[in-house]
Amino acid sequence: MDHRNEVERNPGADGITFPFPFTPYSIQEDFMQSLYVTLQDGKVGIFESPTGTGKSLSLICGALTWLRDFEAHQQSELDALLNREQPTPREDDKDANSNKTHQLEPDWLLEFDSKKRRMEEAAQLKLKKESLERRESKLNEMRNRLKAKKRKLETSPTPTKDAKLDDSYKKTSSEAEDELLVADYTSEDDEKKVEDEEETQEEEEDTITKIFYCSRTHSQLSQFVHEVRKSPFGEDVRLTNLGSRQNLCINPSVKKLKSLTLINDKCLEMQKKKKDSNKKTEVSDTKKPKRTTGGSGCQFYTQGTQEEIKDRIAVEALDIEQLVDLGRELKACPYYGTRHSVPFAQIVVLSYNILLHKSTREACGIKLEGNVVIIDEAHNLLETISSVHSVEVTGGQVYKAFSQLSQYMHRYKSRLKAKNLMYIKQLLHVLSSFINTLGGKLSSPPHPPPANQKTGSGTVTKLLTINDFLFELKLDNINFFKLRRYCQRSKISQKLNGFVEMKMDPAVNVDGSAPQPTGISHFLQQIQKQNLTKQSTSIGNEENKANPSSDFVEASSPLMHIESFLQALTNADKDGRVVIYRKDLLSQSSLKFLLLNPAIHFKEVVNQARSVVIAGGTMQPLDEFKHQLFSCADVPPERILEFACGHVIPPDHLLPIALAQGPSGRQMDFTFQSRNKPEMLDELGRILVNLSTIIPAGLVCFFPSYEYADHVYSHWEKTGVLERLEKKKKIFQEPKKATQVEQILGQYAMVIKNTSTNSKQSGSQNGAILLSVVGGKMSEGINFSDDMGRCVVMVGLPYANIYSPELKEKMDYLNATMPPIQGKTAGQVHYDNICMKAVNQSIGRAIRHKGDYATIVLVDHRYSKPSIQSKLPGWIGQQLHTTEKFGKAFALIRQFFASKR
Repeated sequence: MDHRNEVERNPGADGITFPFPFTPYSIQEDFMQSLYVTLQDGKVGIFESPTGTGKSLSLICGALTWLRDFEAHQQSELDALLNREQPTPREDDKDANSNKTHQLEPDWLLEFDSKKRRMEEAAQLKLKKESLERRESKLNEMRNRLKAKKRKLETSPTPTKDAKLDDSYKKTSSEAEDELLVADYTSEDDEKKVEDEEETQEEEEDTITKIFYCSRTHSQLSQFVHEVRKSPFGEDVRLTNLGSRQNLCINPSVKKLKSLTLINDKCLEMQKKKKDSNKKTEVSDTKKPKRTTGGSGCQFYTQGTQEEIKDRIAVEALDIEQLVDLGRELKACPYYGTRHSVPFAQIVVLSYNILLHKSTREACGIKLEGNVVIIDEAHNLLETISSVHSVEVTGGQVYKAFSQLSQYMHRYKSRLKAKNLMYIKQLLHVLSSFINTLGGKLSSPPHPPPANQKTGSGTVTKLLTINDFLFELKLDNINFFKLRRYCQRSKISQKLNGFVEMKMDPAVNVDGSAPQPTGISHFLQQIQKQNLTKQSTSIGNEENKANPSSDFVEASSPLMHIESFLQALTNADKDGRVVIYRKDLLSQSSLKFLLLNPAIHFKEVVNQARSVVIAGGTMQPLDEFKHQLFSCADVPPERILEFACGHVIPPDHLLPIALAQGPSGRQMDFTFQSRNKPEMLDELGRILVNLSTIIPAGLVCFFPSYEYADHVYSHWEKTGVLERLEKKKKIFQEPKKATQVEQILGQYAMVIKNTSTNSKQSGSQNGAILLSVVGGKMSEGINFSDDMGRCVVMVGLPYANIYSPELKEKMDYLNATMPPIQGKTAGQVHYDNICMKAVNQSIGRAIRHKGDYATIVLVDHRYSKPSIQSKLPGWIGQQLHTTEKFGKAFALIRQFFASKR
């Protein structure tokens, strides 16, 4: 990478120099300086830098500058200690000797003991020095091999084709039968280290200080990698990108399974085949070998190819797509290639789920001790932690697992060890108790009742503590820690999945084939169809793109998902609740574990890491991070450093207005009691019609919910407001289906582009208006920069449903465990914060770069309250105009856009 245009910040008072690809803004300099101090002093930082201010580049250059200096300091300190050829007795040694003069030991013995300690310390330092030199030597070898390979490819390029998996081996009937049996389980108290199914690679002790960077979505992580490559550190930094098997697997026979659960299981199974095959060849003829599975392992996972892909990853920063392409080129597994490159990495890029979930973190070999953690796009961090550790299982999933496990036990009862039988019966007892509490009824297995059986109880929602839930179901005598450990060690869920594939009716095959269903197959298919119907109405996201067969495939292995629920039941009683949703049909009913205290899972991250930084474009309101996360995780206030900067745009490029009244003088009140009044909807219509006459190009209007947006649209259609709006701007509505978002946005952008060129024609439309929803697909992640969003209108305050059982329980929990905050209960503060975070994310869509300009109109008299205004981002709140009369606001907006012509 060419750094000839690289500009370095002049050293400040502290002498720190930050390499930067161009002259940084002053707020970027301040950001990097504060970040450096945070990392150096081992603090916990909350950093807010609005979108468009170069936050990512500031994070990269600030953090890597600190890492560069930290490594250099470590090296110089090590050299200084080793260069002392004949160290003199240290002061503490002299003091120790003088304090011991009264003891019986002679001076020569004390001196010998002191010298011996110094020699041992010197030997340890020497080993560390040699380890660092070996690491550097190995990295140089990797770079040289890569250069040699590139030269070879340039002279003799050969096209690469996707490798085909050799599946010519066919298991015999007895081998397949043996494979389905759970492993012998003799004692749940056996502390012998359990062999990890995922083959690990011997690496020397990892002594490299790392920066773990995580963000919310796959595209955000890819963007970060590209920013690193463009930065002054891009050529030299060692970066590895950890992704899931679903994103990184290149084996066609595994990739086609679609479901992440089945992909994981298949990958582990193929590794076990290879390991067992290798072991089998080493077994003496005089010894009876253990039960093994046939077939070769994954051909993309060999020692040679793993070395090659690890070399490439160690010397080149790659995003997920580039890793997959590299894996196909080298015929090497990129999933394990990235994991094996972690010990050599300086930056490890990973998703929220990997960092925040302990077992996933440990499975990926993530060691936080002494390292730095940076969590970007962290405005919803508390909700994310709660979501990662909350789990919901449906009645259909529970009954399906019960039916499969019953048939499994029925078939292999005579071949299972007593301990295995005991735990399988215990699992069946737990599952039957779940079914009973959801209102279902069991018939003699393995003959299930109809999938659409009535629960006979109607719709009921019930919240219980974990202990109360177990007492009510009479499961308090079961040790869920041991039961969960049994599931992990015996791998019962994987065995059950194999049993479903091979022994039950073809309707549950993982390849998605569905011949004429009978018996258990018919029941399972009905549940799958219901689940698909239900899930198709939910909001999709970038990480979970809909696939017609994925839900059908995943439903064939419900026990693994239920194991997560069993794990959740081992949480402390005070930290979570069990929610029972009982509906008319068993398949629609569910059990959900709700995590109330996210700090318990974040505490370990904060305590282990050297420093933790949470960053985002809009982090307000900050009090929830300090009170619900850091305080509850025992982070002392003096360890917390807050940084918030303004925007890079000139002050006259932003006009935020809190509008209390409409054109006819009616107070704008969008509380639940008043928002559906016809006169309120008419007044809102008049506001938008007036604004459409003076707002150029794009106008984005956010409503609190899809239901309310539909209600307003229907009313305006009847009263002629839409017709009047259409004369000024083309109207678009945010679609409920994720697959239609891109199409609507494209049409919206095209209209704006076309009308901007014809704006001088009299009677022509002046752009477009997009009716969006807070919390929808367009309130986060979509940039309405420049003409796409010259005005953002926020209708009301999007408070959540106060009658939601889960929200009410969360508020009650906060009220019981935390003191009041500024005269308000902790629950009420949480309720306000949920609303204002949604507002801040939506209104931040407009200004996206230094040359951008826009107006923000907050339509509701409650925006005039200081308590609400204090929760707005500083760069917006400081310029907010609070206007009682619509005429004043209208004049300000007209003047604002007139100055931009």
